[in-house]
Amino acid sequence: MFRRTFWFTTGVAAGVWATTKVNRKLRQLTPENLAVQAANKALDAGHRMKDRALDFASDVRAGMAQREAELDDALGLNAPVDDREIPAPRRHAAIENRNSPKHIDSSTYSYNRNEDH
Repeated sequence: MFRRTFWFTTGVAAGVWATTKVNRKLRQLTPENLAVQAANKALDAGHRMKDRALDFASDVRAGMAQREAELDDALGLNAPVDDREIPAPRRHAAIENRNSPKHIDSSTYSYNRNEDH
């Protein structure tokens, strides 16, 4: 009699445990719950992508600052400034203007730009 009671109790416990597991799984597979799970996974993926984008942007900014410092050093922009005067910039005429008044006889040249030609 004790054996029958033991196995009956074991069977009931196993049945309750299995029923509980099956009901939990069925609740997880309802359309509403699946939608919630998909939305949570999408939000997690979005947060991961945002974090990676921020990391990438900070890496790009750091690279830009490093390259700017290298260019400043190469151009001498970080060099200490002397108390000497800065020389005036040199200007060179790239193209000679043949229509300037010094090449044209002033008696035939008109300075009126509104005049018909």
